[in-house]
Amino acid sequence: MECKGFLFDLDGTLVDSLPVVERAWTQWANRHGVDPQEVLDFIHGKQAITSLRHFMPGASEADIQHEHDLLEQVEAQDTDGVRALPGAAALLERLNTLGIPWAIVTSGSVPVASARREAAGLPLPAVFVTAEQVERGKPQPDAYLLGAERLGLAPQACVVVEDAAAGIASGLAAGCQVIAVNAPADAPQLEQVDLRLSSLEQLQVDGGAHGARITLRD
Repeated sequence: MECKGFLFDLDGTLVDSLPVVERAWTQWANRHGVDPQEVLDFIHGKQAITSLRHFMPGASEADIQHEHDLLEQVEAQDTDGVRALPGAAALLERLNTLGIPWAIVTSGSVPVASARREAAGLPLPAVFVTAEQVERGKPQPDAYLLGAERLGLAPQACVVVEDAAAGIASGLAAGCQVIAVNAPADAPQLEQVDLRLSSLEQLQVDGGAHGARITLRD
């Protein structure tokens, strides 16, 4: 498998932020009388504003935005337990050493995504696509199309690395190659991805004639 650049999701792919996400959204669900498990099952891989619109039908955009701002503040300030997932830091450093371009493409906002990347100790990408930069979040292709464009690459030349069903759908819709890492077994389009992994530690990336050559470690 070869590519010219990588587009990484953040939460659940490079960074384990699940404790923070579950704390923030469980508190929100309890305040609004919504089943917390139903909320947690829905939100993965999606922009917070999308999830709030889903669980606040009939609410005004002003009220939804107010809830979004409160939630964003909570998530940006709480980094307790946030850590880099196994293999993430080493893979990014490897790409930097090889001179292979990469971006982070997240459904999170700038404050939340920046706080989590920093807490996990991961390098700052040259391209960092966040929720504020696209009108349509994952599973629509906009975020990954923008990431490829800002790397100066065609989507087909990029590999998307994702854990969430919404992100996998986004990468496929963008026309990218897709590697699924620790993705749910019932993800609707999982059979369409190029590689399925349980950990980034399984990936071996080397310089190739046309960019990066991707293989699996023994």
